[in-house]
Amino acid sequence: MFNINRDSKNKEDNKEVKVEQQAGNKADAENTGKENDSSEKSAEADEKVTDEKEEKVEESKSEVEEKKEAKEGEKAEVKEKAKEENREDEKEEKKEDKDKDNKEKQPETSEQKLNKEIDELKKAQAEEKDRYLRLAAEFDNYRRRTAKERLELIETASESVIKSMLPIADDFERAIAVLKDSKDSDASKQGTELIYKKMMEMLKNSGVTVIEAIGKDLNTDEHEAIAQIPAKDPKQKGKIVEIAQQGYKLNGKVIRFAKVVMGN
Repeated sequence: MFNINRDSKNKEDNKEVKVEQQAGNKADAENTGKENDSSEKSAEADEKVTDEKEEKVEESKSEVEEKKEAKEGEKAEVKEKAKEENREDEKEEKKEDKDKDNKEKQPETSEQKLNKEIDELKKAQAEEKDRYLRLAAEFDNYRRRTAKERLELIETASESVIKSMLPIADDFERAIAVLKDSKDSDASKQGTELIYKKMMEMLKNSGVTVIEAIGKDLNTDEHEAIAQIPAKDPKQKGKIVEIAQQGYKLNGKVIRFAKVVMGN
């Protein structure tokens, strides 16, 4: 009895173990199925993502290609328009050339010939008038220039002769100054002064003038300072107080500077 009960218990235990093993196997199978399902689902999701990415890439490529095609189409249109414009310009030029050729080929009427001759005559007349005015202006300039040169030549022709006479005038001035302090007769003094006056009158008639200096400020265009002396009067400071050599002008041109002494 004990053995029978024991065997029955063992059978029951074995059944329970088998049931438990079968339950465990089912659970494992379910888990593995779930894992497979999840892996399959993740794989499907990854495939979907990759498919979406590929579709986006393809769409972007197609868009880029479409843009390129659109740009190429626009360029082609612009080129076609430019070609058409060039063709039109060429046609217009050809038309203009044809019109010119036709006009040239057409025989001129008498009125057209007359108008053409009139235009040519007017043009020739304007050229002759311009040439005449130019010649007249050039001749007028030449006349004025030669007249000015003639006057300058007349005015300065005697310059060398007058310059050579100036030292004689200086000698007369020294002689008169010496004779004033000498005991010679009045006749010699008067004679010397008379000759000096005649000489200065002749120089004056020739356009010679004496450069004024005493009491004037120094003018480097006319005066040449050679020395300085103490001024007797304060008003003479910076002024010309003496003339060492007289200066002269010929028709306004300085032919000899006045050598002067300044007051200090």
